[in-house]
Amino acid sequence: MKWVKRLSSVMAVMTMILILVGCGKSGQGSADKTDTIQNTNSASTTEKSATTEKETANAAGQETSDTSNDTGSDVLVVYFSRTGEQYAVGVIDKGNTAIVAEIIAEQTGADLWEVLPENDQYPKTYKELTDVAKKEQNDNARPAYAGEVPDLSRYDTVFIGAPVWWGDWPMIMYTFFENNQEGLAGKTLIPFSTHEGSGLSGFDRKLSSACPNSKVVEGLAIRGNDCQNDQDGVKKSVKGWLSGLGF
Repeated sequence: MKWVKRLSSVMAVMTMILILVGCGKSGQGSADKTDTIQNTNSASTTEKSATTEKETANAAGQETSDTSNDTGSDVLVVYFSRTGEQYAVGVIDKGNTAIVAEIIAEQTGADLWEVLPENDQYPKTYKELTDVAKKEQNDNARPAYAGEVPDLSRYDTVFIGAPVWWGDWPMIMYTFFENNQEGLAGKTLIPFSTHEGSGLSGFDRKLSSACPNSKVVEGLAIRGNDCQNDQDGVKKSVKGWLSGLGF
């Protein structure tokens, strides 16, 4: 009977040992699983943080790049131009002065601003247009223009062009000169004209008188017929003129 009791005691001890070992392994497995979840979460958080930082850096870099490419221009081309029937040219869909203005802007990288009448009642036929132009000149009229002039403080140089009307600037251009005399002060003004025989017609001298606090330099006169029929020649003339001005 003693050996039976001893055997029972041994079996009881072995059972307890097995139970304890099993509990130990179960606890270790839970700990490993918890560590894995924590490590995964930590890696995910780190990855998200790195991605966010990368996206922020990319966005900042893109913003800097966009800003650096938006330098603007310090040159402006202001012009008044007409379509319709023109002397020695016929009916045109694009004004002569507009053509020259766009060539100047293309070769200098300048901004463009067109002087448009606020109440455009100018005739499309040549004879009637010259009559209206003569009346405005006799009346020393100041026709209003539409829209707001660009911020002139941004520009160092302003090209100013128009067709010659009765040997002078169109009267609407004097409206522009007088309204913006202060904004044009201290800037370099460069006149240009389109014509059919009258040349620059003293545009430079008259511009100096209208804007006495500005520097007016050598202007350019281009025939309207050439604007319509020899634009390659006009481009060469403009390029040579601009080169002489340092552009």
